[in-house]
Amino acid sequence: MLFRGNPYQQHVYMTSAGAMARGVYSTAGAVTGYFHLRGINEDLQQRNAQLEMEVINLRTALRRAAERIPSDTLPMDSMLSQYGFIMAHVINNSIVRSNNFITIDKGELDGVMPDMGVVDQNGIVGIVNVTGPHTARLISVLSAVRLACKVKGSNAFGSLVWDGRSPRHAVLEELPRHVEFALGDTVVTSGYSVVFPEGIPVGKVIGQSRDSDDNFYSLQVELFTDFATLSTVRVIKNFHKDEIEAVEQDRINTSGKF
Repeated sequence: MLFRGNPYQQHVYMTSAGAMARGVYSTAGAVTGYFHLRGINEDLQQRNAQLEMEVINLRTALRRAAERIPSDTLPMDSMLSQYGFIMAHVINNSIVRSNNFITIDKGELDGVMPDMGVVDQNGIVGIVNVTGPHTARLISVLSAVRLACKVKGSNAFGSLVWDGRSPRHAVLEELPRHVEFALGDTVVTSGYSVVFPEGIPVGKVIGQSRDSDDNFYSLQVELFTDFATLSTVRVIKNFHKDEIEAVEQDRINTSGKF
């Protein structure tokens, strides 16, 4: 009755109630938006992964065409279907130890197996080394692992190793001196393994030094991946991995016996 019969009190009531409602709706909207961020991030990761795979497959197709391999020797469909990916979330991570490991929420039941490469939206993350039914552990790039990498645009490769100090820096060792490069050039995976396809971004060149052997360079590399904020990652599945490894093992076993 007070609000209904007095215009001033009615105005004050409506103004206060409107402000309170706006506050409640704003808070509710912020909470809802926060929980939607993870879904949005996963969708962006999936789109990035699809685009990344398309780039890798197109690069492979161009290299095959440049080598003039007949189309009936290596069908295009086989190249496009060589790689797949499995989305996963990081549930444990370390960056301050001498050997760092990462745990993800996908395992054998999801198709994750040892020796699969793992990347995020920026670059390489690590390699799967232990798997369970629903989880897996990765050897982080920030560990005593050596990855075959090269300066983008060059075919000569070296070994990427963590410098053991900063989680944002590594060293590309044993790079032949004839390789041309400049500060800011991109370092990518070489493709000379079944773990990572060729051309996955790794980092950029920020400096150089000579190895103890003057025939090689060591390049200082700033990693693209921010290991302190890892969240969503992609496990790369090479569908030809078992076949490649079997052929290479057979070659080793029969070496010199033709």
